[in-house]
Amino acid sequence: MRFNYEDYRLNLHLHDANVQVTTANTTGNNLSPEMKTYYSDYLIDNAKPLLVHDQFGQKHPIPKNGGKIIEFRKYDPFPKALTPLTEGVTPDGRSLNVTTITAEVRQYGDYVTLSDVLLLTAIDNNLVEATELLGQQAGETLDTVTRDIINAGTNVLFAKGTGETRPTARNAITAANTITVDDLFNAARILKNGNTKKIDGSYVGIVCPDISYTLMREEEWIDVHKYSANTEIFEGEIGKIAGIRFVETTEAKKWARNEPWGAGNNDKNTTCDVYSTLIVGANAYGVTEIEGGGLQHIVKQLGSGGTTDPLNQRATAGWKALKVAERLVEPYMIRIESAAK
Repeated sequence: MRFNYEDYRLNLHLHDANVQVTTANTTGNNLSPEMKTYYSDYLIDNAKPLLVHDQFGQKHPIPKNGGKIIEFRKYDPFPKALTPLTEGVTPDGRSLNVTTITAEVRQYGDYVTLSDVLLLTAIDNNLVEATELLGQQAGETLDTVTRDIINAGTNVLFAKGTGETRPTARNAITAANTITVDDLFNAARILKNGNTKKIDGSYVGIVCPDISYTLMREEEWIDVHKYSANTEIFEGEIGKIAGIRFVETTEAKKWARNEPWGAGNNDKNTTCDVYSTLIVGANAYGVTEIEGGGLQHIVKQLGSGGTTDPLNQRATAGWKALKVAERLVEPYMIRIESAAK
């Protein structure tokens, strides 16, 4: 994404020292409300496109004054009502069966220091540049938190590929076990048999470029531009096959060859990288939102450090976020593990 710096030229009057305002998403010393809102929105706008894994989960706001524990709720479906009604008799009603799943939110964040000389002599607007980079970092960080949690699910299908047999474990996957269209149809069948609801009429697959390279060469593949006129497109969507709409991200889960996967040193693959193609339906997992305090932008102006910055030499820009994701219904998602061509 390229930016016109004229659109983001710094208005020094917005930094008047007599203004002290705190907003929900941006905090800092000596920033006017306009500047706080501007930089906060700018950081979030740069983070949102990178939250590929977040977009298909149940969204839950960060509860104010609710401690570090957040509750996700799972509702059991009702059985069929096959008993005929008796005329004039009101049957007993049914109660909701709710399962509460709790998770502890954790805090993440980072910041960058800007010197007074840099701020005074640089041609570019460094606060804008820093906010852009911080937004990208925040998005990638929070997306990884969600990715790792939902890719640790128990519902997994190992790709057979051109191998003689289908592997039964990740460390048995070889270069011959590449993903096929049959694997996708099989995964969709498993979700259907689990009565998994679809997302906007389809299941959704999260895939990395090494795997989409293979899928896009299949005859059944349909590019996104062929149906985008009549369909609202997901962030990163590239096309569909086997009734599954795919979004592509370089942050899709991959277990690298010979790198430890878990606590044990033997829990690793010795022949090839292993890729996850995650197929999900509605309500499979829950995530916290970045709005409403989930992601905050923090700017400290020159001199705000008090005695720790006696010559007013340092300003900082940073972000912090409260984040958690939780798998809610294991059968509503399935992970295809495979090699790549």
